[in-house]
Amino acid sequence: MSGHSKWATTKHKKAAIDAKRGKLFAKLIKNIEIAARTGGGDPDGNPTLYDAIVKAKKSSVPADNISRAVKRGSGEEAGAANYESIVYEGYAPAGVGLIIECLTDNRNRAAAEVRSTLTKNGGSLAQNGSVSFNFERKGQIVVPAEGVDFDDLFEKGAEAGAEDVQDDGESYTVITAPGDLVTVRKALQDAGIDYDSADLVLNPKTEVSLDVDAARKVSKLIDSLDDLDDVQDIYSNWTASDEVMAQLDEE
Repeated sequence: MSGHSKWATTKHKKAAIDAKRGKLFAKLIKNIEIAARTGGGDPDGNPTLYDAIVKAKKSSVPADNISRAVKRGSGEEAGAANYESIVYEGYAPAGVGLIIECLTDNRNRAAAEVRSTLTKNGGSLAQNGSVSFNFERKGQIVVPAEGVDFDDLFEKGAEAGAEDVQDDGESYTVITAPGDLVTVRKALQDAGIDYDSADLVLNPKTEVSLDVDAARKVSKLIDSLDDLDDVQDIYSNWTASDEVMAQLDEE
């Protein structure tokens, strides 16, 4: 029985990983379709599409899937969904603010699923503006740390107009003003510095520090929201000590 139990557990874990990968692929493909629809199907003339394709490739999305998404988005190929962008604001346990960005072809479904997921996990929807005032739009370029000198990256980023560079351990995060994202990204590429992603994100102005119990509840809620097909990005303003984060990682 122990052998069967181990096999079943391994199979379950693999299924969970495959499901996560499938959801990630779907979200990245949506980004490519929207970028191609908005700015055209030529990555060289559409920086948003260029970065969406790079991000998808870094996440191992098959090249054929990427190509078809570009064609659907640009109208070269039929089958593109009529995605609508919707942003919800909400609260997680402990008063943590949430910004939930969706791309959906069914507004009613998206609203119902987001509301239900928040409610089931101790959260709630909030009025527009009640959470977003605490967030600001920034450009964010994630650079793998391996083989990259932090001081050199900081210098190259600053010369191109970056506002800050953060050391996250296995990667560096270059922060820019929204309008400087492409300029800084191109400058890093010209300097021979590779990157994993370049996106416009929402960063909190103030953060809420959580203990392990609250952090566990908030993490569960965010994971549940992230599992929804219509949800593209989730931004929150929670933080925790290294000890709390280490305990969550162990779980």
